[in-house]
Amino acid sequence: MLNRFALLFSCFLPQLLIAQTLGFSLSDGKSRVQIPIEIQNNLAIVPVILNNQVPLRFILDTGVRTTILTEKTYSDILHLVYSRKYSIAGPGGEKVIDAYVTNNVTLDLPGVHGEGHAMLVLEKDYLELRNYLGTEVHGILGYEVFSRFIVEIDYIKKVLILQLPEQFKAPRNFQELPIAVQDTKPYVYTEIEINDSIRLKAKLLMDTGASHGLILEPDSDSKITVPEKHINSIIGRGLGGVITGKIGRIKSLEIGKYKITHVLANFPDANSYNDTLKTSRHVFRNGALGGEILSRFDVIYNFPGEKVYFKKNSAFKKEFYFNLSGLTIKARGARLRKYEITDVRKNSTAEKADIKVGDVLLYVNGTSVDEFNLNQVNGFLNSKPGRRISFEIERNGVRIKRVFKLENQI
Repeated sequence: MLNRFALLFSCFLPQLLIAQTLGFSLSDGKSRVQIPIEIQNNLAIVPVILNNQVPLRFILDTGVRTTILTEKTYSDILHLVYSRKYSIAGPGGEKVIDAYVTNNVTLDLPGVHGEGHAMLVLEKDYLELRNYLGTEVHGILGYEVFSRFIVEIDYIKKVLILQLPEQFKAPRNFQELPIAVQDTKPYVYTEIEINDSIRLKAKLLMDTGASHGLILEPDSDSKITVPEKHINSIIGRGLGGVITGKIGRIKSLEIGKYKITHVLANFPDANSYNDTLKTSRHVFRNGALGGEILSRFDVIYNFPGEKVYFKKNSAFKKEFYFNLSGLTIKARGARLRKYEITDVRKNSTAEKADIKVGDVLLYVNGTSVDEFNLNQVNGFLNSKPGRRISFEIERNGVRIKRVFKLENQI
């Protein structure tokens, strides 16, 4: 996908927020429910009703410990009481955002009712989830779901299955692996080949709230080195701004019996990746597995039993491409159908075609962008190397045509 929107947060959520009453239960005495979900940019988006009144859409995220509401407007409409205000700092200790804690929140999913939850409410929509995903997203739902249920995400059928742990039986046709649930987050061990001569066993956060495939942190192990052939790029976005790093291919990644070759790996710059909600101060890790890899499987998370189950799906052998155009695009407007260029990667084919930050996209290959959502636009721009792309853009009130070919720089 074009925008590897890492959803990494440059702050720590104070430990007190997990001291809450986890009140999720399945409705009508059921032991299992199946919920239709939307998959956007490798992320699972679930319908949530806040306090029995407001229908919203949240990303399901193994990497955060408590529910996050990104738009304070909704909590204000409901007149929720805020028990505490936080000023959350990013890298370097600079103030980034204000956020509020509200307690005793009711959260309902289809067939699921939850009471007594704490929720972190951001002062403003600093993450711009809806703009960078091109669909309505209002928050993030995390550990409260995974700690209570066995959670299965079927990325192909676009279904979320929640089951009571006491009723769960391990499926025979899945690969079972142990995980360590530490500081509310799941970690799995994988075998990684950087190249023909470097191999290591890596402890990775399983992060359903990240759309990238693989992050490797060079500071965690001297064997983790950036491949000679790589590019410098934006690899994600957090509360502190963009997250930069290097992107290159490693030889392989093994998850149990499954081996994936020529995997794209993100190597973040340390100064843009410090102190995130997805980094636990006292938990060692070598990196993270994100949605681009996880979405190649049907995955079952068993937090209570500290196990995970994998079964490959029809996307397993899909090629790994990174941003073949070099463009990052943001959706704007009430309908999210106005597309603005927010970044142009240096030396990319888009830069060589004189496409600039601030350009507004009007037509792609002769079709008005009104016909496409952002996911579809990004699909055009990351389809296959060598594909010819024609743009009509607006720059300072003037319409301009540009033509370029998609190029794999890695």
